[in-house]
Amino acid sequence: MRVQSHENHALAEPRQLRGNPRQNRAFIGLGSNVGDRVGYVQQAMQLLKDIPRIKVIECSSLYETEPVNREYKEWFVNAVAAVDTTLTAEELLDVCKDIEKRLAEMHSKESVSSRKNDGLRIRIIDLDILFYGDEVLETPYLHVPHQYIAERAYALVPLLEIAPNFVHPILNRTVTQIHEALPAPELVFLYGTRGVDQGHG
Repeated sequence: MRVQSHENHALAEPRQLRGNPRQNRAFIGLGSNVGDRVGYVQQAMQLLKDIPRIKVIECSSLYETEPVNREYKEWFVNAVAAVDTTLTAEELLDVCKDIEKRLAEMHSKESVSSRKNDGLRIRIIDLDILFYGDEVLETPYLHVPHQYIAERAYALVPLLEIAPNFVHPILNRTVTQIHEALPAPELVFLYGTRGVDQGHG
């Protein structure tokens, strides 16, 4: 789920955003698995709050989560933000990718160092649109609802905290019901509660 980057684009500069007359409640997942993971998630959350026509309504607690893919070694810190926005889903995606790009550029030295150490993939910050109201969208760059949301405890557990009764517009099941149906969820801990013998990260 990637869009082409905008050359010489600075997030802080005024943007011409078309917007959507109807306000939508969207849920954005945030995650980091390198360096100051908590700090990067918090920075991304603040950058979201600074964007015109996005109002952050609620943020989940921080969770430490087991990586689900072999190319990742370090555990993630994850959270979910509920936002109200008049931006279209495509514009919201564009904002998320701009935030990823800005934080990656700010902390590029740490990114390079981590890759040299083990060669595995790292994410300074990752922002994904999990839901955008009750809309269903599928483009080359964007799937809403997120195509793997029903398989990912790292996204569902923070969602359980802030929107347990939100209904998936395709599955017609609540977040609670989807989470309860997970066959083999990855480990998810409230940040700071994972024991030293429960994985590495």
